[in-house]
Amino acid sequence: MSAPATVVNRRPPQRRAAPAPAPAPVPSPAPAAAPPTTGSWLLPLSVVVVGMFMAVLDTSIVNVAIPRIQTQFGASNDDVQWVVTAYTLSMGVVVPVSGWLGDRFGLRRIYNLALVLFIGGSALCGVAWGLNSLILFRILQAVGGGLLPAISMAMVYRIAPRERIGMAMGLYGLGIVFAPALGPTLGGYLVEYVDWRLIFYINVPIGILGLVAALVVLPHFRSGGGQRLDALGFATICSSLFALLLALSEGSSWGWTSYRVLGLFAVGALAMAIFVVVELSVEQPMLDVRLFRIWAFTNSTLLIGILMAGLFAGFFYVPLFIQEGQGTGAFDTGLILLPSALVTAALMPISGRLYDRVGARWPAAIGLLITAYGTYLMHNLNPDTTRGQVVMWMSIRSLGMGLAMMPIMTGAMAVVPTAMVARASALSNIVQRSSAALGLAVLTSVLTSQQAQQFSGRAALLPAVAPGSTSLQGVANGGQQGLLGLIRGTQVWVFGAAVDDLFLLTAGITAVAVLLALLLPHGPARRTGGPPPAD
Repeated sequence: MSAPATVVNRRPPQRRAAPAPAPAPVPSPAPAAAPPTTGSWLLPLSVVVVGMFMAVLDTSIVNVAIPRIQTQFGASNDDVQWVVTAYTLSMGVVVPVSGWLGDRFGLRRIYNLALVLFIGGSALCGVAWGLNSLILFRILQAVGGGLLPAISMAMVYRIAPRERIGMAMGLYGLGIVFAPALGPTLGGYLVEYVDWRLIFYINVPIGILGLVAALVVLPHFRSGGGQRLDALGFATICSSLFALLLALSEGSSWGWTSYRVLGLFAVGALAMAIFVVVELSVEQPMLDVRLFRIWAFTNSTLLIGILMAGLFAGFFYVPLFIQEGQGTGAFDTGLILLPSALVTAALMPISGRLYDRVGARWPAAIGLLITAYGTYLMHNLNPDTTRGQVVMWMSIRSLGMGLAMMPIMTGAMAVVPTAMVARASALSNIVQRSSAALGLAVLTSVLTSQQAQQFSGRAALLPAVAPGSTSLQGVANGGQQGLLGLIRGTQVWVFGAAVDDLFLLTAGITAVAVLLALLLPHGPARRTGGPPPAD
């Protein structure tokens, strides 16, 4: 019996020896495990960034053309503001559904569709024959413009390798921060020296080239397929954002305590509460609010909101003061702001690489400190401030913004599972746009209040000169004309002092945000969910 046992013990080696050569093909998976070369993902990433850059640029380039459009169509100030308001409201309605569209039909397909809508809307805006037609075409343009940033962010996380995601988001951030800063310069030149319609026409050839490049270069991303549209969630979030954005956009002209504005705030809050309840109860939510259970995502989203509010407040009030307080033209104002935009552009890729090496905590904390310091310096703004001082203060502020923005934004998305990136991108974009509008509205309310208080105090010091008066003070100031000039000068100084108070407030909030930045993860966050699902 021992002999058979010996035979049995010898057979296994023979059976193992036969298949021994089979493991030879094992080395073949090695190339798949190796990280993609820079060229393999940098080219499609560049295509995505160009399309997103164009859409974000349009949010600020149109602002400088509003006075010229008003003159062209003979519209009132309230009516012409709807060129901007309609665009903002439409983007607020479109962004929430971007995540579902990307998951359902594929990111590449929705990106191309968004480009087509943006190109077509831009061309129609350029040929608009009246204010109403321009507003209608701006809504069409906003559909594409709202989808592009959200879809682009989700595509960045599908294209770039995880170990280079910081660098990739640094390039993506050029559109988020650099495009709004470049808008006044480019728009000011086109409006002042060419034609305001060119701010829309310029999107057409660039958009067509971007569309062709997208069709050739972008990979095909797997879609979720079979996902139902959360109709109730879509209706409630759109109603909420529409009401809130409309109230924030028109609050200064309608009055913050008017029944219309208070009613819109009430409707927006109620619809938002219903939306949260609905999203927590459905199987396939429109926007998964459960993402806020991830503390790193919630913390980063709060920091993004603070940065975006301060960023757009600076983009709005600094050019406004330079033009109204110092009498500078639109193009020259854009040139003053251009150096700070270039500083941000230079810092974005650097901050992305820093995130790849050390994570989000320290770049974000140091960047926020620099931003707070630069914003504090801006509180010295007055009619006698030189251009060099404005450039230096804005550049310091932009240095901090460029250092902090991308690590914070990347840290928010890096902790999200890959399958939920599109939904998280939609949430992030909603926070960015809502916080920018909310911050600008709150600061405008504070500005108006400060102006009223400071002007009432200084008005008591102005000499009272009635028509025909020959008081010594009136004669010394050139009579009635001299008094009008004195009043105008007082208004400028009061406006400057109120803007300074806003920058002090913003600097304080930014400094407090440093504490939140210290709670960010140290070291690059690892995202779960497997490799990017691209075919």
